[in-house]
Amino acid sequence: LPGSFWWEEERYTDGSKWRFLEHKGPVFAPPYEPLPGKVKFYYGGKPMKLSAPAEEVATFFAKMLDHEYTTKDIFRKNFFKDWRKEMTSEEKSVITDLNKCDFSDMSEYFKAQSEARKQMSKEEKQKIKEENERLLQEYGFCIMDNHKERIGNFRIEPPGLFRGRGDHPKMGMLKRRIRPEDIIINCSKDSKHPKPPPGTKWKEVRHDNKVTWLASWTENIQGSIKYIMLNPSSRIKGEKDWQKYETARRLKKCVDRIRAQYREDWKSKEMRIRQRAVALYFIDKLALRAGNEKEEGETADTVGCCSLRVEHIKLYPKLDDQEYVVEFDFLGKDSIRYYNKIPVEKRVFKNLQLFLENKQPEDDLFDRLNTSILNKHLQELMDGLTAKVFRTYNASSTLQQQLKELTCSDDSIPAKILSYNRANRAVAILCNHQRAPPKTFEKSMQNLQNKIDEKQNQLSAARKQLKAAKADHKASHDDKSKKAVEMKRKAVQRIEEQLMKLQVQATDREENKQIALGTSKLNYLDPRISVAWCKKFGIPIEKIYNKTQREKFAWAIDMADKDYEF
Repeated sequence: LPGSFWWEEERYTDGSKWRFLEHKGPVFAPPYEPLPGKVKFYYGGKPMKLSAPAEEVATFFAKMLDHEYTTKDIFRKNFFKDWRKEMTSEEKSVITDLNKCDFSDMSEYFKAQSEARKQMSKEEKQKIKEENERLLQEYGFCIMDNHKERIGNFRIEPPGLFRGRGDHPKMGMLKRRIRPEDIIINCSKDSKHPKPPPGTKWKEVRHDNKVTWLASWTENIQGSIKYIMLNPSSRIKGEKDWQKYETARRLKKCVDRIRAQYREDWKSKEMRIRQRAVALYFIDKLALRAGNEKEEGETADTVGCCSLRVEHIKLYPKLDDQEYVVEFDFLGKDSIRYYNKIPVEKRVFKNLQLFLENKQPEDDLFDRLNTSILNKHLQELMDGLTAKVFRTYNASSTLQQQLKELTCSDDSIPAKILSYNRANRAVAILCNHQRAPPKTFEKSMQNLQNKIDEKQNQLSAARKQLKAAKADHKASHDDKSKKAVEMKRKAVQRIEEQLMKLQVQATDREENKQIALGTSKLNYLDPRISVAWCKKFGIPIEKIYNKTQREKFAWAIDMADKDYEF
């Protein structure tokens, strides 16, 4: 990458190997501090002293008492089951019904603590800031191949209750405290190895220069591996980001050939090839994830394209004046529901009818296909091609096309940003990046509407004043009244601009109520498209990317000009 600030001769160009890696290891969550004696837990209306392990888990629930999670049956059931595992035998014999538990005193204590933090003096806040800065300087950086690199998440997440997304079956379960004995450290042999806290030891110290993580551990809820990684703004992350979007751009050059191939494969004499071709059509057209095989112990009934079952689709020869409609209804990644009715090509529809023959609802739709088979085929079509590359390609292509259609050069900056968010929203809908409306949504919208009403009243008053000033000037024709008219006219224009900005903000917020824009913007959209759009239409980049995001995409800001094409 000639001219790019992070590309240096000494770096490995595959972005995944290093020669030297040294760091201090992670910062662990502080130990549990028991509640003051005046803060009580009540069971059946009577105060009850809990053992430290049971009390700590009880505080997790108390801190969430006002959240809707604690009203959900599955959350309460999972919490109570895991909480009882932390109780003494005496506590188990007494505490048998969560509905008889009263956490309100604990909850009020934590609210008071939160309020006290907000009311801290400037000196107290400065002291905390200085301690955080000390930890950042000691643990927040590593040395990789003679470069001082920022570490992304050097603090281990404290214990708590698992929330998950959507209707996750494991919500409410206890996320256990991570200890040094759980941690695998990765560093170079010739570095100063991180020292564990006194009296403890690491699970393992390894020296693998083919991976970019500094430490890892297995979390207890889903058995997934968590990592401490470099900050997104690091050189090696920039290289990987650039490679990801360049792979998607390579797909653009051969996607027509691939599409022609899978369309031809719909007519294959072999069922496995037909199934593969139809699945690839859905991955391309609907940006579906391929779906991974379930690991042992995984209880969430989530699926991807390859693991769809008969019960997840319905076929309609004709529906709402459209022919050959397929209705999808399943839980995707993070238990987020995917629901869509989409017209498909006749041959796809006929193949789906064939795939459904003589099958029960719980049978696989693509019984001759799995993720491994599909990925192997994709690699044959293009080096480095995976299902995710299709998502990145289609997401970035959609953004670029939508920006061209929606952006008007004569619009104000707020209106242009609304166009950008609408383009991003089209991508988020394509990728099924949903979210629940924020709890405070209605209140914040009402506050915004109040501001709009107030601004409209100001505008009405300003227009009356302008009208009166014009009348005065018409009568007197002097310079003083002329200046008054000009001043009142500017006041009206200023208030009109402020009102328009508030109205655009309200429209944007309402349209974005149930769509999560962040995931697509940070993970699926080539940032050079956004940077080029900003440069072309005179939009400050900080209106699109915050400081952290600008650090992550520094490479794109550095290289993209206003004429960049994905």
